Amino acid sequence: MSTDTHISDGPRAGAEPGRARTITLVVVLIAELMNALDGSIVYTALPSIQADTGASSAAVQWIPAAYTLTFALALITGGRLGDLCGRKRIFLVGTGVFTLASLLCGVATGPELLIAARAVQGAAAAAMVPQVLATIHVTFDGESRAKAFGLYGMIMSLGGVLGPVLGAALTSADLLGLDWRPIFLINLPIGLATVLLGLRFLPESRDLQARRLDPLGMVLSSAGLLLIAYPLTVGGERHWPAWSFAMAAAGVVVLAVFVAQQRAKTAKDGSALVALSLFRGKAFAGGLAAQLVFGLVSGVFLLTWTLFMQEGLGFSPAEFAPGSIAVSIGGMAGAMLASKVTARQARRVPQAGAVLVAVTLVGYHLLITAQGTGLPFAAAVAPMILFGAGFGMIGAGLAGLTLGQVGHEDAGSASGLFNTAMQLGTALGIALASVVFFRHAPAGSHGATVTGAFAGTIWYVTGALVVMWGLMFLLPRRARG
Repeated sequence: MSTDTHISDGPRAGAEPGRARTITLVVVLIAELMNALDGSIVYTALPSIQADTGASSAAVQWIPAAYTLTFALALITGGRLGDLCGRKRIFLVGTGVFTLASLLCGVATGPELLIAARAVQGAAAAAMVPQVLATIHVTFDGESRAKAFGLYGMIMSLGGVLGPVLGAALTSADLLGLDWRPIFLINLPIGLATVLLGLRFLPESRDLQARRLDPLGMVLSSAGLLLIAYPLTVGGERHWPAWSFAMAAAGVVVLAVFVAQQRAKTAKDGSALVALSLFRGKAFAGGLAAQLVFGLVSGVFLLTWTLFMQEGLGFSPAEFAPGSIAVSIGGMAGAMLASKVTARQARRVPQAGAVLVAVTLVGYHLLITAQGTGLPFAAAVAPMILFGAGFGMIGAGLAGLTLGQVGHEDAGSASGLFNTAMQLGTALGIALASVVFFRHAPAGSHGATVTGAFAGTIWYVTGALVVMWGLMFLLPRRARG
């Protein structure tokens, strides 16, 4: 353990070390599950929200976008705050604010309050989520860390896929006549329990060498990411006007200025927002790039597959639910496998996952081409178990191998960057869907048009998987103990 990081057992003194570490893992993984669900649970409830609140089409788009944007923008700052102020403290504050914002979402009577509350939720999640990986990093080591990262990958995959299913179930149930509101109110007991258990069992850790915040770095990083993420989020809906490309280009320039400012800040007093020394190791840089592509693959495929199943093959949202569950089951199996063997097999695990997904998708393409809109439900869903297994292997393996090489003192900063790469990749993937899918199957298309567009999209996804597989050669051959 680095001498530059202080870890205090604090409130968990008196508990058995093994039991305390297990509870620590459960607490932070519950927080990650809340975030993963809230990023996707709202989609299936949007029609009900629009009917109940009278939201305009633009407002409906901003209900999910407000969360995604604020989450992506604040992740780097959230990670560094944990290094500076204590990861337990920032985790508890983020979880508490997230829970209160969920209450505001659940009681909102108009779209304005709901969008504002969703933005607060995203910002709170940006404080909470980086501490999850950072806490795992400093609490576990060796093979136990690999298993913990494997469980993290499983939870991440499970939450992202089950969100729409849970959203549909809670909205349809109309619990206590609350219609769509339980999709947010369910966070209240979960968030409260997470805070109480966190107070008792989470260890505190921080970077002892960290000096102070870097306000200019925070502004530059947030502005650069906003200039890139905003056009990626809304550009496709507006048919990619010229301003969207100009804004994204300006974002790249601002991020370049941010990197230069961080170098100067590091040389001056060492209080930069991002530890640029992280990028000296090819494992972290390669893992971050692979995570970006992983987010891209997730964004473009899961969106277009949902449309393929419902608009192409004609299955209802209720009939589609078992397909999402199949992905989740495969993802859990893949992540559990990765957690057991990553410590020994290292980069071979996520690389094998990428190969498994690519081979599965090639077979899926051939099946769709042969069957078209007559593809039976079982044949459409069964391959997704293998797809999910490969995704679980990638997610769990990448997290462990990328962050496992980072010193404890930079765990929060590294975790914030890692999560930011995933969010930007997902936004880029959704934007790519406008080019590779919606160009061939505009909104309102059905049947063979959607099926053909999805079959073509598979080749782009497969190409991205090959790129990701190559980037993984930068990961270590052996996991660090």
